[in-house]
Amino acid sequence: MSLTPTFGTLVPSQKQQALADNYLKFNDGSGNDFAQQYLPEIYEQEVERYGNRTLSGFLRMVGAEMPMTSDQVIWSEQNRLHISYTAVAANLAAATHLDLTTVNGTTVVNVISINDTIVIMDVSDGGEAKGIVTDVPTINGGTLADAGHIAVQLYGGSDVQTVFASATDLKIFVYGSDYTKGTSIGTGAGNSATRVSVTPQLTQYSNSPVIIRNQYVVSGSDAAQIGWVEVATEDGTSGYLWYLKAESETRLRFEDYLEMALVEGELNTNAGAGAYQASKLPGTQGLFAAIEERGNKLVGFTAAGNDGLADFDAILKNLDTQGAIEENMLFLNRQTSLDFDDMLAGLNGGNTGAGAAYGLFENSEDMALNLGFSGFRRGSYDFYKTDWKYLNDASTRGAIDGISSVEGVLVPAGTSTVYDQILGTNIRRPFLHVRYRASQSDDRRMKTWLTGSVGGAYTSTLDAMEVNFLSERCLITQGANNFVIFKGV
Repeated sequence: MSLTPTFGTLVPSQKQQALADNYLKFNDGSGNDFAQQYLPEIYEQEVERYGNRTLSGFLRMVGAEMPMTSDQVIWSEQNRLHISYTAVAANLAAATHLDLTTVNGTTVVNVISINDTIVIMDVSDGGEAKGIVTDVPTINGGTLADAGHIAVQLYGGSDVQTVFASATDLKIFVYGSDYTKGTSIGTGAGNSATRVSVTPQLTQYSNSPVIIRNQYVVSGSDAAQIGWVEVATEDGTSGYLWYLKAESETRLRFEDYLEMALVEGELNTNAGAGAYQASKLPGTQGLFAAIEERGNKLVGFTAAGNDGLADFDAILKNLDTQGAIEENMLFLNRQTSLDFDDMLAGLNGGNTGAGAAYGLFENSEDMALNLGFSGFRRGSYDFYKTDWKYLNDASTRGAIDGISSVEGVLVPAGTSTVYDQILGTNIRRPFLHVRYRASQSDDRRMKTWLTGSVGGAYTSTLDAMEVNFLSERCLITQGANNFVIFKGV
């Protein structure tokens, strides 16, 4: 004869310790958990082993946010002021002719006038000559029939063919003009020929916003169930309701997506292809894609020996040819940040020193040695260096090392001047800024709403709470020629 049910038994142990068969377990499903003789010591709070896990903040540091009311943002950027041509060839058919090369099979527009004085440089061997333009195509008083040619008389007494042979990689630029006394422009040919009126061309760029969405759903039962782990998240959420943690992390993840989507975004060149509806969306051009297409790229930056300084000086020389923005921000991953520290420390200590000295960079005999550099000046440029958490986090870019890795970006500080098509005037905008969809009826910068019958929503018969997140936005990268992206090797 046996009595059922049996209400558990105690298994004695020689030592007072938690063993696999005698400590309280909450997840074994045996139903005898609270009959165990040992009560565990419970840490109610989670250990924050990854610290602050959010990644956003980069765009808030370097840009601004402004509303928009359209499906597309279009802006125009100024072209260069002075007249120059590259990939010019010394024409074999005539000793004095230069062939203004073609671009994509189309002859470039000739805006050089008769009597302009020009500099001719051979990129391959450094040869150089100066001369005066004696004839241009038939437009504006010229007699040359070929729209791609100009005739030049060199000041040195030789002709173009003699000096430059059959060179095909010449660069020319106009540095002035020279006329005889009593000239009346536009009254005849040659010395009195009409000058070419240079009409500036707009260089237009555009970007489209993307709709970013996320959702968290919790049933009514789970929302009313208390847990033994105390919730504590980055946004200050606390309590013993586990769904609060899940909802909070969904929100934090979405806020990171708002930035990550604008940093990593790509335009969809296959828009319209495929049966899946989302594959037809145009996408959006993020920061990395904009710099890769219109900016500058440095591959394999290193601080070894003098290579680091040489690489960095190459950046400065390139910035001189662009906008020459005086103040710039460096957002770097850990290794590249250390490379910069090593490079600067080496300059401080020279070839024989240790790279640091008392009294420099707030280092003193009575304090810990500071080997990090947060700002420095090189040439006529100021640079402010900071770590970019997004490039260090193992769940994102920090897990990538090698040729695909992004090791940092150089972002110019301040604002740029662009022509606004709507206002019809020049306006100043930060080089990086976010445009989000908004109007008087709806603001889609960051929308959050509840649906269901839990948590006071009561919008449907669904026994659950749905937390919805939505934003529609894009990143505008103006003057990308002033940006630099550091890539791995």
